[in-house]
Amino acid sequence: MESNNFIYNDLKFVSFSKLTNWSVQYIINNTFNYNKKYPLIEIGDFLIRNKTLIEIKDNIEYKRVTIKVNNGGVYLRDIEKGIKIGTKKQYIITEGQFLLSKIDARNGAFGVVPVETNKAIITGNFWTFDIDYSKIHPHYLSLIVTTPEFINFCQKASNGTTNRHYLQEKLFLEVKIPLPSLKEQNRLVENYVKKIKVAEEQEQKAGQLEHEIENYLLEELGVEKQKEEKKQLGKLIFGQFKGILEWGVDKILRGNQEILKSKKYPNKKLSDYFFINPRTNLDQLNDNDEMSFIPMDCISDIYGEVIKIKEGKKKNSSGYTKFQENDLIWARITPCMQNGKSAIVKGLKNRLGYGSTEYHVIRKKSNDIILDFIYNILRTELIRGDAVNYFTGSAGQQRVPKSYLENLKIPLPPLEKQIEIVAYITNLKNKIKKLHILAKKNREEAIREFEQEIFNS
Repeated sequence: MESNNFIYNDLKFVSFSKLTNWSVQYIINNTFNYNKKYPLIEIGDFLIRNKTLIEIKDNIEYKRVTIKVNNGGVYLRDIEKGIKIGTKKQYIITEGQFLLSKIDARNGAFGVVPVETNKAIITGNFWTFDIDYSKIHPHYLSLIVTTPEFINFCQKASNGTTNRHYLQEKLFLEVKIPLPSLKEQNRLVENYVKKIKVAEEQEQKAGQLEHEIENYLLEELGVEKQKEEKKQLGKLIFGQFKGILEWGVDKILRGNQEILKSKKYPNKKLSDYFFINPRTNLDQLNDNDEMSFIPMDCISDIYGEVIKIKEGKKKNSSGYTKFQENDLIWARITPCMQNGKSAIVKGLKNRLGYGSTEYHVIRKKSNDIILDFIYNILRTELIRGDAVNYFTGSAGQQRVPKSYLENLKIPLPPLEKQIEIVAYITNLKNKIKKLHILAKKNREEAIREFEQEIFNS
């Protein structure tokens, strides 16, 4: 009989003693590219699952937590009365423990329990572990488990249906990670924290400049922020029908006509100088002619500018909001409006574009006012906070109506003053952008330097 020689290039053999998951993807890809500088130790050698059960009582308040993905940390979510908590058997966590979400572990939802969430409660969808501090620095562990390679492992070690993949505890505790001496762990963590601290200081400075913009703008316009007054029972308030902009007790009690009342300049309706949601004429284009497409995610809520312009065509614009070169698009829906998603659109294909149905479009119709001036006013926290009072629609789908912008009264300084204000604010915004870029760079460097110590390059 003729014998055949077979070469098994694509076969991988695994000992049954090491077979912990019946997943081809897991079996083939459960190794890490760790360097050999440090010994590899199973996570279960220094983490012990803690299941301190607590019975939720109706008349007691409980702290609840959330874990931000991508090493975002553990935070206090809310404090809720027991009567409003549906799951009555939960677990209590303690400061210094290691906490993870078994659903979002594959997205890097790990963290150390901070003091402000001490004695908070968690459901069975979270796991908490006591840490052997004689072996591992908890923040070193947090850094390891949120590296791309470890998160990739968590994705492969999670089972379940779409969007409900649960991390397998046995696999998690058996996986090995590099474990330097505590002295070396402290050094790695300190180097990481040092750069993160610089990034946080830069972000804090950017936040201070943001507040400076608003304070400067209101001061230059002669606008004083109105103090919130406590509601008084038994008090009658009379108003004229012509002064009622929206039906609703809260709207009548706080009309937006006064929100930007100026001591220096006359207040004029926004609609006197701008078209709100005007028609955009596309008749000059054929169906296959190009237009720019700007969905909501292409606007930065940090910078208030378009960060990406996508390609589009007239034939695909049906059902979308249309706009033209130099229009201001302003998000009207929650939470995009509160986050400041608005931008002046420029560089559009054929000077025309389309995007989310949740934009209000503001177009200049007078030369007495600069669009950038209005743009800066509409991005203030004062206006965004006031606009919330005029939301219409159901929870989660609330929108600022067109009438809010139409009736909004704004201070109108001379053109030269508008130009001066815009120039000053633009300078501050450039500084803010540089700070955010530096902060991002420092965060990326902190992660990269840590990973270079742990993984083979």
